[in-house]
Amino acid sequence: MKTRLHFIKFFFILSLASCSNDEVSFQDVEITSEVEELVKHSEEFIPNVYSYENGIHIAIGYGIANSIMIEGDGGNIIIDAADSVYEASKIYEEFKKINSNPIKAIIYTHNHGDHTFGTSFYYNLEDEKPKIIAHETTAYYVERILGILNPIIAARSSRMFGTYLPEGQLINVGIGPFLGVSQSVPGYIKPDITFSDELKLNIAGVAIELYHAIGETNDQLFVWLPEKKALMPGDNLYKTFPNLYTIRGTTHRDVQGWINSLDHMRSFEPEYLFPSHTKVIEGQDVMETLTLYRDAIQYVHDQTIRLMNQGLYPDQIIEKIKLPEEIADSPFLNEFYGTVRWSVKSIFNGYLGWFNGNIADLDPLSREEEAIRISLMAGGSENLYIALENAINEQDMQWALQLSDHLIALEYKLKEVSKLRAIAAEYIGQRSPNPNKRNYFLTSAMELNPNFELENIIRSDPELLTQLSMDNFFNILSVRLNPESAESDQYRVCFRFDSGLQKTITLRNKIAEISSIVVDCDLQIETGESVFKETLAGLNNPLMKVASGEINTNGKPTEFLTFLSKFTN
Repeated sequence: MKTRLHFIKFFFILSLASCSNDEVSFQDVEITSEVEELVKHSEEFIPNVYSYENGIHIAIGYGIANSIMIEGDGGNIIIDAADSVYEASKIYEEFKKINSNPIKAIIYTHNHGDHTFGTSFYYNLEDEKPKIIAHETTAYYVERILGILNPIIAARSSRMFGTYLPEGQLINVGIGPFLGVSQSVPGYIKPDITFSDELKLNIAGVAIELYHAIGETNDQLFVWLPEKKALMPGDNLYKTFPNLYTIRGTTHRDVQGWINSLDHMRSFEPEYLFPSHTKVIEGQDVMETLTLYRDAIQYVHDQTIRLMNQGLYPDQIIEKIKLPEEIADSPFLNEFYGTVRWSVKSIFNGYLGWFNGNIADLDPLSREEEAIRISLMAGGSENLYIALENAINEQDMQWALQLSDHLIALEYKLKEVSKLRAIAAEYIGQRSPNPNKRNYFLTSAMELNPNFELENIIRSDPELLTQLSMDNFFNILSVRLNPESAESDQYRVCFRFDSGLQKTITLRNKIAEISSIVVDCDLQIETGESVFKETLAGLNNPLMKVASGEINTNGKPTEFLTFLSKFTN
């Protein structure tokens, strides 16, 4: 029986990699013309604070996201609090040289950790806590990141942002120098002022207008300072083609909504644009860039729809859509983050779902069965393996990856195939000018090495857990139920917390139903919310908390621990 359970793996987990000398090692970075441009793109992220006469200051290059300070009368406002408490402290050292007045408010442009995880640094500076302002759905999306999807999102994010890459291999991450959320315990603070469509307020004498602006996230907002003619677009504009889809994984991004949000921004005719990533835009370049950016998105959207309606499949459409020269030539639309090809697939899926319309793909053969038949066509698995070796020798690396898929499904020469697959992944990654693809491929190559080990460091913190709802913890339990350890008979556990909150988990048919109705309990648990959260997060040993009475099982400690053991990652 497991007595110490780690249910929650937060977005900010940092995994350490240990590699032996006999592993396939990375070559030096190959500076192709494409990668050369990516290296030059790093000039966007040289750490510095840029100050403007209108009292706005922006810290760029301290992490993946920018942080903005607006000077007010007797107090200042922060827009986006950086990747981590550590980064927020470094940024504030520079901000307070400019103006050391207290922080009156922090505005989240959206839920991503690189905008919210530094907040507690500012929150704890003064006795008078700053107001935390965000869209009404931001807390929901933060908990989603830190909740049911966290294990897979954390793994894919670490690949995409190159968390594991050796020093010298990470050029940049497209919209910033690096992802720094792992530098300290996350300092997310739940918003206490929220709105739906728009919010106009005055903070420290500064007139501020906030508008919901669907785009890179559904909770995205933009900030308009009418007296300063300054606009903060959040992540709806940065100096690279937008991430209309992210390979780390996300819900469908509303591309038409993104276009509408940019049009809303254009309607104000701003003179300054302070993005949450990359450098500031001023003067006539602001409207020109906003217009060109929204036109690029509309072009990809409209042409995808046009070709969808002609009956083309996504793999056919991506070969036909290229940005027109008048758009593609803009330095704001280099594919250093999103790509047209990935965007096309996401738009198709957003409108029509996963089925591409090809009847051959509706219920295809299993991966294993297809591999068996491909192997037979090739004259056996050894011939398929020889074809893989030849593809590697001929530097036909994408074909090599696809051949390795079949051999892995056949479980044929797995050690040798993994080495060749790693070579192919590294080769493609080294030559990719898109940092998301580059980092994902190079990290995947590292993971294929047999002696590569990951050790999760769970940087949980009791203060962070107080910002997350109990609903989030119970939702995580629901999706972590291992059906192999759950009986089909109904079994009900009721929880009564010190706050007065009551929750019930009913096990039946190998699912866990969560409700707030407490009736006919097989097991009654009484405890504090903080004790329960910390136990599920791995900060407490449940056995010790039961023994001390902080988790009261009403005389059924073994039964409770057995119940907990049914929930695994």
